Amino acid sequence: MNQSGKPLFTAGDKDVYALTDKGNEQLREAGTRLSQQELGLLVRLDGRAALGQIAAGMQTTATALSPLIGKFLHDGLIDVARVGDSDMIEFDAMFSTGSFASPSAMAMSDAEREASAGEAALKRNGYYARIARSSGRERKLAEGEKLVAVVVEDEPYLAKFIAQYLALERFVPRIAANRDEIVAALRKPPVPDIVLLDVTLPDVDGFNVLAKIRQHPVLKSVPVVMLTAHATREAVLKGLAGGADGYITKPVEPDTLIEAVKTVIGLPKK
Repeated sequence: MNQSGKPLFTAGDKDVYALTDKGNEQLREAGTRLSQQELGLLVRLDGRAALGQIAAGMQTTATALSPLIGKFLHDGLIDVARVGDSDMIEFDAMFSTGSFASPSAMAMSDAEREASAGEAALKRNGYYARIARSSGRERKLAEGEKLVAVVVEDEPYLAKFIAQYLALERFVPRIAANRDEIVAALRKPPVPDIVLLDVTLPDVDGFNVLAKIRQHPVLKSVPVVMLTAHATREAVLKGLAGGADGYITKPVEPDTLIEAVKTVIGLPKK
């Protein structure tokens, strides 16, 4: 307990932290006010190594480093990358294997029943969201809280357009246009809150990316909405069977985009 009676922050051995933009600036700043110990810890927080490993290298413990971790979090120098293991780091290796699991017979059957309605909604509204996949509970953001959205789109102008509108709705967008950029965007902490995924990409198929996301232990529950220029039943069926949470047709309309994203995540709509 501290003097105010509140419990002290305690970091765990398996906690993983990564530098924010502010943290990186602090390391580059010549006039930093951080101590040598603080700088030594900050430079080791790379979003990959668990705190227990870092502590061992510094000949101390995660508990002993907890006050510094708490201070870094409070000052916005770091963010939680992953609490648990380093599964996120293996996404690139998993992605390169080339093996993609086929949808189960049950998934295909469920998608078959849903595909016609999805196609009709796409053509009528410009988007289709699988509300049945969500928890059904409304998600409320805390004061100042922002969500992370990965925008996978190889058309630069459209990607920028989508990112700008998401930013207006308290999202932090990450843009990816090809396979390597997708891997980098998904590996970057924190884990994204939603992925907007183009179906047609220059060096990888969007449905294959969806399949890998659904197979990944960390990413499998992240909502994925497909971006498509073709509102066909076949495309909708393929995405639904693969675990997509919805579709948005191109060209993307701002109101349609935001409504679809909020529906899938469970955010209240204005």
